[in-house]
Amino acid sequence: MDPALLLPSPDAIPVPWGWFQALLLFTFFCHILLMNVMLGTACIALAGHFGTGGERAAESHRLAGALPFTIAFAVNFGVAPLLFVQVLYGQFVYVSSILMARFWLAVIALLIASYSLAYLYKYRHDRLGGSRPLVIGLVTLLLLTIGFVYVNNFTLMHQLPGWTRYFDQPHGVLLNLADRTLWPRYLHFMLSAPAIGGLALALYHAWRQRRGAEDAEVQIRRGCRWFTHATLVNVAVGLWFTAVLPKGVLTLSTPTGLWLTLTIVAGLVTTIPALVYGFHGRPVAATAWTLATVALMVGARSLLRTALLAPWFSPADLAVEPAWSPLAVFLVFLVAGLALIAWMLRFAARATASGEARS
Repeated sequence: MDPALLLPSPDAIPVPWGWFQALLLFTFFCHILLMNVMLGTACIALAGHFGTGGERAAESHRLAGALPFTIAFAVNFGVAPLLFVQVLYGQFVYVSSILMARFWLAVIALLIASYSLAYLYKYRHDRLGGSRPLVIGLVTLLLLTIGFVYVNNFTLMHQLPGWTRYFDQPHGVLLNLADRTLWPRYLHFMLSAPAIGGLALALYHAWRQRRGAEDAEVQIRRGCRWFTHATLVNVAVGLWFTAVLPKGVLTLSTPTGLWLTLTIVAGLVTTIPALVYGFHGRPVAATAWTLATVALMVGARSLLRTALLAPWFSPADLAVEPAWSPLAVFLVFLVAGLALIAWMLRFAARATASGEARS
């Protein structure tokens, strides 16, 4: 059976597809950073319960205390890229979502459960006693499970030949487990979380250090260790991921393959100074290079999707029925929202600094 026969007809879009592609890349870049901070700090908080001394337990409580906020930010920033994916690739992602509908809908319950447990850990920390590792461990496990469901969906949307399995299992329980890229892709995303989470920890304590905190240096080193060690492992996983990509994807003979290859190589190059600064305990410089690396990897992910869907579709083929006003309204609210978030973060930073000065 020709898999292309299973494709629904795409809807027309209101503006040229490049606008949606640019917004998809930008909003996904913001989302992936926040997701990594969310999951990464949860992992570090969990690990702190298995360390020695009360300082690590106190730091775990401090990290997990911010978890409800990072979950809220990550979820809200995840809405926009999901919508832009649906605009550009709706006929693919809607089908894959239906094929695994039970798991896809379960994400809502998993997210509510993790959010509730994060609040429980924050506000009932003293009462939990020995149950603290269990609670934060469940939060981490639920977030990892959500990531696994997402990776399944966004790889299944590329695997049109596998869609025919629906006729044998039409119950919304199909996963993309036969895909050779599934596990390295999933691990590549999840391992970036403790790396970015460690970097966020180091940045926070570098900020405290500039305000005279005496215990900051130890935590900066700890955060940088998480960043460097997780990144080194992730480089190996990334190489595994590229090694199992379908033949003809990483090629210099097509424009997409050429740009994909160059972007991956550039991402590996920018990882080197990020690691060097991380090993030297310089989180600000490490962050600058890491942001460049993440931006390149976001671009590589988009190019890989283009290459995998090339036999069936290109967003440039979408019909355009001009309607610019919705885009203008979105851009106004996007800029206003980002400005409001920046103000909130500055306000929170001043309040935290004032609180620490009084203590």
